[in-house]
Amino acid sequence: MVLDVAVEAAREAGIYLKSSVGKVKHVETKQGEVRNMVSEIDRGSEQIIINRIRRHFPSHAILAEESGALDTSAEYRWVIDPLDGTTNFLHSVPIYSVTIGVERKGEIVAGVVYDPNLDELFTAEKGSGAYLNGERMAVSQTPELIHSLLVTGFPYDAWTASDNNLDHFNYFSRRTQGVRRLGAAALDLCYVAAGRLEGFWELSLNAWDVAAGGLIAEQAGATVTSLSGEAVYLRPPVSILAAPPALHPLILAGLRESAGAASSKKS
Repeated sequence: MVLDVAVEAAREAGIYLKSSVGKVKHVETKQGEVRNMVSEIDRGSEQIIINRIRRHFPSHAILAEESGALDTSAEYRWVIDPLDGTTNFLHSVPIYSVTIGVERKGEIVAGVVYDPNLDELFTAEKGSGAYLNGERMAVSQTPELIHSLLVTGFPYDAWTASDNNLDHFNYFSRRTQGVRRLGAAALDLCYVAAGRLEGFWELSLNAWDVAAGGLIAEQAGATVTSLSGEAVYLRPPVSILAAPPALHPLILAGLRESAGAASSKKS
């Protein structure tokens, strides 16, 4: 039932987003970060999702990117990013999505990511596999890093942050078929789930960025951890690594090696 409502909400919000491209009237920056932007379209999408959840589950808690935490004591909590890929959206780049995760007693049990541009609906329930438009997905079987295609993202404060991911990006760019940067973490995770990409890592995220996509990747067969290798990756500070079981330890080792090399240069 919760997955059905999540699907309905994601589709409705996705249609709204697609119809709103090029119609943004007001853009603000968040927390003084020039690249962390929000518009009335983000807020409109979020309200569509919350309204639908409230109609079906008025007592459930909600954690949403723009509204924050609502009704925090409930057994179920909905973790929402109403527009994952805001910068792409604001530039009319058609790589963005709606992402909704459903948490029960601290565990993500259902997830939906909807790409309205390609009409691709990624879904998963804990223990039931991951699906793209109703067809079951599985991660890539590529066994070697040199034959893999990875994806990552960068923090909003990459200009000033010392831990800006550039060392990791440089390391893997030299050891794989390439590293992409799509600008939408939820879709990055879903592309790993679908076997389109062999691995995704990113640091300095929020729970709503990866709650749904992380479950979808897991249910498609990926190993999903924090960048330190811990199974719990939604605990702040949120970081994530998702990859097929054969490649996950290789990517994790590469992250540690590149971090160590970067530390040596600074010292």
